[in-house]
Amino acid sequence: MKIALISENSQAAKNGIIHEALTSVAEPLGHQVFNYGMYTAEDTAQLTYVMNGLLTGILLNSGAADFVVTGCGTGTGSMLACNAMPGVFCGLVIDPTDAFLFSQINAGNAVSMPYAKGFGWAAELNLQDCYRKLFEGEPGAGYPKERAQIMATNRGILGDLKKATCHDMPTVLRTVDQDLLRAAVAGERFQEYFFANADDGEIVDILRAL
Repeated sequence: MKIALISENSQAAKNGIIHEALTSVAEPLGHQVFNYGMYTAEDTAQLTYVMNGLLTGILLNSGAADFVVTGCGTGTGSMLACNAMPGVFCGLVIDPTDAFLFSQINAGNAVSMPYAKGFGWAAELNLQDCYRKLFEGEPGAGYPKERAQIMATNRGILGDLKKATCHDMPTVLRTVDQDLLRAAVAGERFQEYFFANADDGEIVDILRAL
């Protein structure tokens, strides 16, 4: 699985801590991690939590990523922005129980985490435990197990609802504020990672044209 890490500007200084915790868990499980930044608070390309959502939508809908790990001060803003995008199902994960239940019940494709609120002593250990609960098992297995089929049915209904209420990603990219879009994809390694991994030709063409 291709996992993308996205950090927004208020918490960019913690990107190294988050990236290390994520790779220490995900890579031994056979996953690839792509760090889209921000890498430091002084980066030229500044990502807001709104841009986090737009970039998450681009990466997931294009096939450049299979799962996105993002966040902000509380995690709530990035979660809302992500869930505004077509095909993105983002959960707010604060602790390992959140991570386990989101994976088993919702089987979404993105998580948003708080990197200021409650981010104290041994925070990196909590991150590792959360990532372990997200990525070590088979998502969507259900909890409790006897409700697995009901949960799978509801996920399908939610997916259909999202398709009915959201534009497709190419339409989003063509109609969204183009300055916002350019800023969201202006990261130092975006082009390197995105064009090597994306498999949706229409989305690729739109972004190349920028």
